[in-house]
Amino acid sequence: MNEALPDVPEVRVVGLPQLTSGFDLVERLDLPMHLKVHGPLDPLGGEQLAQLAENINLKGRGGAGFPFHKKLRSVAESAIKRGVRPVVVVNGSEDEPACRKDTVLINRAPHLILDGALLCAEALGARTLVIGVTRESTQRSMEAALAERGLSNSRRSALRAWVQRNPVRMVTGAAASLIRSVDGGPAIPPGRKISASQSGVGGAPTLLSNAETFAQLAIAARIGPERYGNTGLYDEPGTVMLTVSGAVARPMVLEVPTGVPLRYVLQLAGAPPVPQGVLTGGYHGKWIDAATVDEAIVSRNSLDAVGGSLGAGAILPISQETCPLGESLRVAQWLAEESAGQCGPCYLGLPAAARGMEDILNGGGPAALEALKQVAKNVKRRGACSHPDGSAMFLESTIKAFTDDLAAHVLGNGCGRPVEGVLPLFEGGRAPTGIPGGQEPEETGASRQKIYVDWTLCRGHGLCADILPEVFELGADGFPTVAQAQVPRYAEAKALRAVRRCPALALRLEEDTRGQAPSRNLPVLSQGRGRRALGR
Repeated sequence: MNEALPDVPEVRVVGLPQLTSGFDLVERLDLPMHLKVHGPLDPLGGEQLAQLAENINLKGRGGAGFPFHKKLRSVAESAIKRGVRPVVVVNGSEDEPACRKDTVLINRAPHLILDGALLCAEALGARTLVIGVTRESTQRSMEAALAERGLSNSRRSALRAWVQRNPVRMVTGAAASLIRSVDGGPAIPPGRKISASQSGVGGAPTLLSNAETFAQLAIAARIGPERYGNTGLYDEPGTVMLTVSGAVARPMVLEVPTGVPLRYVLQLAGAPPVPQGVLTGGYHGKWIDAATVDEAIVSRNSLDAVGGSLGAGAILPISQETCPLGESLRVAQWLAEESAGQCGPCYLGLPAAARGMEDILNGGGPAALEALKQVAKNVKRRGACSHPDGSAMFLESTIKAFTDDLAAHVLGNGCGRPVEGVLPLFEGGRAPTGIPGGQEPEETGASRQKIYVDWTLCRGHGLCADILPEVFELGADGFPTVAQAQVPRYAEAKALRAVRRCPALALRLEEDTRGQAPSRNLPVLSQGRGRRALGR
């Protein structure tokens, strides 16, 4: 069973180091050592900085890959138009069990990240800088770096800077979750999609990007776009930070120039010579098979072209001796546990998808496979954040990549190989329990209320899906796709409203008290009765 990765695993570099310069000298570059290794950094104007980011084709290194120069210009234009000071946020919330590259940078080269963030803050005229982290080690390192620069959250400071610590959860790393937590709310998506460039922290235009992105900007600002472009590919210059784990002899973080063959990266970490498959991009990424590995190089465009994904920079091979569907099931179950419990496609759909994968492994046959495909399709593009989309992409990629194993499980008695747990998860197979933001599970998870559909009364009006999309969605026939479901705690009032407003009176709420002490009750509307609520 593969153990959880340490915060700072072994670090190696292919070619000349850029982000990892000085790592061979000290464990952590404090400010004096940082300046010795990298030298001073002159400020740049806003358009100069945007032009630099555009010239080096800098894209976000957190997974989405959005062009940084567009984000920078959007924030500047919005701030000028509204006449407000923007905010700069560094997202160091690296909460996938298989990702450590940003954690390594924050722990070992925090000032390189601050260089990039401070360049942006000065160019934009920002007076607030926030660094979002989730680990104790990254909090300590970044707070020490701020102190070394004399930066603080004092009201008298020209630039107020502080570290925002959130729980280790997959949804915590979403931009909207981090912004919400900075504003004093829970570190979960707010349920509506708003561009941070237009309205972020405190409603101000906010430049938010991942830790490596700011570090890359600092390197380019020092050496210039021409020298930066001498490393790596012409259309994707520079280096990339990768976390390589899974079925490898030495899990590690690597800095490699773009264009390096993926096969070489795997060999450095001691991966099997012919892996059964390689998961690229992390647990919101895609699988590629052994034949495709030989074609792939380390670049966003190359991996996309062969059906993979650079994503969050995680590379995870598995050997021929393990069951790929069983390994993927462990990840699917973890992804389901990571739901914030506030969107039906995520809170209900991801556990259903994990159960579907389990049904396939347990001999559910073609029906189980079709059910899994349908669930994965239904959860996409319907959540408050990208978690259901990324999880669905992972599941669909698993089905597509391992067709022989899928056939053995669906049509036969299974592949006969064990599940070795080579894909790293947190201790116990899941992340620490608890809801992001410090709230108790009872307040934001599932309530003890269940909502039921009476099919003898339902006429397919669809009002339930409009009022309570967290629970109900409509099938192709216009009727709800579920007959009963647990109601998320935060949606209890909406569930009651759906019951009361159903034109056919086909909905009812009941309290599920099996094995639990009675909770506070909602008004319960008996099936087929009038609109008067009974029994508060």
